[in-house]
Amino acid sequence: MRAKKLTLTALALAAGLSLTACQGNEDSAAGASDSGATSSSSASSDAASGDSGTSDETPTAGGGDSASQSAQGSGKGQITTGTCKTSNLAFGATHGMGEGDLLVSLRNTGEACTLKGFPGVDLRSQDASGPLSAERSELDAPVVNLGNGETTRFTLHYPPAEGTGAYVSAIEVTPPDETHSKALSVSLRLQIADGADQRVVVDPVGTGKQ
Repeated sequence: MRAKKLTLTALALAAGLSLTACQGNEDSAAGASDSGATSSSSASSDAASGDSGTSDETPTAGGGDSASQSAQGSGKGQITTGTCKTSNLAFGATHGMGEGDLLVSLRNTGEACTLKGFPGVDLRSQDASGPLSAERSELDAPVVNLGNGETTRFTLHYPPAEGTGAYVSAIEVTPPDETHSKALSVSLRLQIADGADQRVVVDPVGTGKQ
């Protein structure tokens, strides 16, 4: 009987130790879990703090200058105000080096502006029943930024008369993306022949001799 009691007591003691050990392991695991959560929370907080610090950084002056420079044209470093208006352009016309070429200049008298494309050119002659419109050439049109006082040009090509021909006393020029034209006095003679009118060609603004 004594031996049986000792055995039961030993089993009870062993069970108690086992229960204590389990509780200790659970407490230890809970502590480790809490410690991991704390570390994770701390790391998340640090990461959030680091991201916040990055987003609050002020852009460098160099980046701002680069963005500003990309918006500027060649018009004396000024940002253009848009398409050049006919009212803000001074026109001129001179004969080119080659026979049959007329150089037309456009000088900006206002704020910096932009020209891109083909001008409209109508030739007026007392020997014709109506104006003759120039055809467009196949050249690509560049972007031309003009500061105040700057000048660009385009070339009008025409078949010159070998003898008597149609006398042209004026041309009307309409800048690209404009509806208002400017009349210029000129003096040239066009060849009178079949298909001669198709050889009156205008280049885009900013091409040819500048």
